[in-house]
Amino acid sequence: MCVDFFKRPVWLVLLLCLGCSAQSLAPEASQRIEQQIRAHFKVPDAVTVILGAPRRSEFSGYDALPVTFEGPGQKTTYEFLLSKDGRKLLRMTDIDITPEAYAKTLVQNAEKKRERAQLMKKINIAGRPWRGAASPKVTIVVYDDFQCPYCSMLYKTLFADSMKEYADRVRIVLKDFPLSEIHPWARRAAIDSNCLAEQSSEAYWDFSDYVHARQSEISGPNRDVNASVTRLDNAALDVGQKRKLDGNILQSCLKLQPEAQLNASVKEADSLGVSSTPTMFINGDEVSGALTEAELRREIQAALRNAEQPEVVAGAVPASPQHTRTGDPAGTPAPAK
Repeated sequence: MCVDFFKRPVWLVLLLCLGCSAQSLAPEASQRIEQQIRAHFKVPDAVTVILGAPRRSEFSGYDALPVTFEGPGQKTTYEFLLSKDGRKLLRMTDIDITPEAYAKTLVQNAEKKRERAQLMKKINIAGRPWRGAASPKVTIVVYDDFQCPYCSMLYKTLFADSMKEYADRVRIVLKDFPLSEIHPWARRAAIDSNCLAEQSSEAYWDFSDYVHARQSEISGPNRDVNASVTRLDNAALDVGQKRKLDGNILQSCLKLQPEAQLNASVKEADSLGVSSTPTMFINGDEVSGALTEAELRREIQAALRNAEQPEVVAGAVPASPQHTRTGDPAGTPAPAK
């Protein structure tokens, strides 16, 4: 599973105990810094991390350390701060808080909002089972693989009891993106789930809950794919019986294994640049990987805030804030993930 590091917003990050000297980065010190950065940001192996030469910074006790992240077709350099004692690494972003910069930011945010809305229109969720709000402010589309362990982790987080507070504002939709090369029964599970969805959304979710929670059980100790397929089909039949579905229609679908809906979902995901699971689109913002509950909350809260922002026409000059409550720092950025 590969997380797109460059998509992760970074404001202020503190990494401890690097055990190196900012004055002279020995190979051993450079290796330890790179290891910590990779582990902290979950940098994919395909991305190369290049440490520049430390230099004097404007902050007392810290040297500036440029760090470049280079991946396929993308190269970005961030300025870090490395403490003189080599124990702390910080990443900060300058924010221009002039009225002109504020107006420009609002216009840019509005344009991004429109772009995200256009992207969501490319995702076909018509007829797909969903959970959450009937009239959502935020729609989360998850490209999912029933056999992916990271998908199971995210699934558990998405539907945790603590996330039910968003059920009146957020809708969750799953779409299929099985990685068949490494997950041999994922396609079967996806098609079986679609067979159930044809007759009942509740049956779809019963099956989805079951498979995401019991991936190891379905794979079995010997990882016999034929045995896994039998377990999946039997689970689908059990759900169909529980939900009183038409057994003949369900059995016929399970036997024929129609692929049109699955293939359309995979083609759609490919067109959006999806290359790993799980990958979410939260009101058009792409988020990859198995987020923790805290990370997911921040993403949802940010999407809800964005959804409530008024539209700004390009070229308009919005009014600057007239006052700030005592104790609120001007220009406070979004929390770091």
